[in-house]
Amino acid sequence: MKTLKQYKAQQMKQPEFAREYEAIQPELDVIRAIVDARISQNLTQKELAQRTGIHQADISKLENGTRNPSIKLLQKLADGMGMALKIEFVPKAK
Repeated sequence: MKTLKQYKAQQMKQPEFAREYEAIQPELDVIRAIVDARISQNLTQKELAQRTGIHQADISKLENGTRNPSIKLLQKLADGMGMALKIEFVPKAK
């Protein structure tokens, strides 16, 4: 049985898959940042919802990728975790 890492490496050899994967990478990075920040503070989605006034169901949708957050919503999440929101543009890897 292949690991997820092995499967991804195999799939990335296919140009169409690689293009689509790269296209959604920024969204996946935002999701990972939200989840990592919440977990680093040992917060449940419910606790984060209480701190931010954002419904727990909406936090769940953000974390599972079925809802795209606005900058305002990201700021609210950051504030609720006592963090600063930082968005930056960086050069693409060649």
